[in-house]
Amino acid sequence: MIAWRREIHAAPELSMAEFATTAKVVDVLTGAGLNPVVLPKGTGVVCDLGPTDRPRLGLRADLDALPIPEQTGLPFTSRVDGVSHVCGHDAHTAILMGVGLLLAELDASAGPGESGLPFGVRLIFQAAEEVMPGGALDAIDAGVTDGLTRIFALHCDPHLQVGTVGLRSGALTSAADRLEVHLRGPGGHTSRPHLTADLIYAMGTLITGLPGVLARRLDPRSGTVMGWGAVHSGDAPNAIPQEGRLRGTVRTGDHLVWDELEPLVRSIVGELLAPLGVSYDLSYVRGVPPVVNDEDSVQMLRRAVGAIDPAAEVDTPQSPGGEDFAWYLEHVPGAMARLGVWPGIGPQSDLHQPNFDIDERALAVGIATLAGVVLQDELEPEPPLF
Repeated sequence: MIAWRREIHAAPELSMAEFATTAKVVDVLTGAGLNPVVLPKGTGVVCDLGPTDRPRLGLRADLDALPIPEQTGLPFTSRVDGVSHVCGHDAHTAILMGVGLLLAELDASAGPGESGLPFGVRLIFQAAEEVMPGGALDAIDAGVTDGLTRIFALHCDPHLQVGTVGLRSGALTSAADRLEVHLRGPGGHTSRPHLTADLIYAMGTLITGLPGVLARRLDPRSGTVMGWGAVHSGDAPNAIPQEGRLRGTVRTGDHLVWDELEPLVRSIVGELLAPLGVSYDLSYVRGVPPVVNDEDSVQMLRRAVGAIDPAAEVDTPQSPGGEDFAWYLEHVPGAMARLGVWPGIGPQSDLHQPNFDIDERALAVGIATLAGVVLQDELEPEPPLF
């Protein structure tokens, strides 16, 4: 698994271009006697194994890298300029390949016509997690959730120590939407803003006003946060420009609030700009819903993690980040766990930072977690006595 991870790490591929990574997955699974199928768009893989007459569990990993240059200095550092696996998807892929080989061996151990697995399993290697609204939608359209009873996934967490797994019932991540506002006005001289529409003032009004009004129109317990990431307009210090653009994201941890966000944002933008005489176009792209972990599925993860080490389970907070695993949970119950990858000493580089790396001992913990979910004798764990 370490060799697989390093090979994938050194040759990262961007979303919807994961052709070599897809081929690697197919090669490894085929070599284990399995029958992987490439998804219709040419990247991503699905592979069933185990009994066909019992409930089937889905296990998902993501394949894509990010357009971020790597600065780790590792011997197997990215060989692709400006592209790197700084979100841990190389580890996710290697773990799920390892789970596939382990389960295939156990499946075959029962002899001809029998299965050594208590459940059927579907391995899902998904493309394009890093782009909105996420490659999970393409995988779902291809039928990967059809016939599944539950679905599970892991995500590397550099804030958790290796050997631990973070579990949480309910909302684990947030919905993440993207918006762009293109403003227009006649332009003019900065000495006479009263004779034109002051575009820069209008942009400033949106920059501060939209996050502020949202914070007062929505319940703060929803975990809603709006932030701007790009602002572009003008060149001359004494000229009011004719055009400007703002780009940002809106995130919420509440599924009901997510359903209300787009009309609310459109209403607030219109109300803020109405007195200022500028025209505008608003592009609003709904991203992904929150990952909401099913309680029974978390209990299955809890038993798997407890079998590794009773002290391996740790609490994990809800994140304002987005994750397209949420789309699967719109179709089938399941849960995502956070896999500790910090070695316990040294700095904790965050996801998407150029120096992000993992402690590779986490790969074994990941295999034990996902395989342990499958190797249980019941789908509905016993409820706690107290």
